[in-house]
Amino acid sequence: MTQLLPPMLSPCIGVCTLDAAGMCHGCFRTSGEIATWTTLSDAERVHAMDVVLPAREARLE
Repeated sequence: MTQLLPPMLSPCIGVCTLDAAGMCHGCFRTSGEIATWTTLSDAERVHAMDVVLPAREARLE
């Protein structure tokens, strides 16, 4: 029997274009954050999506 896992929380919107500094134009994660995203706990992902990434996006506007 196959157990279905819930989808992993992710800010990815499918844009996936990195700038010269290595930050994604779609989700505002760095290439390092993208690479290690699957190793984070759900709480760490929620914090990043609710606090870190919106703050980063706001600085760029």
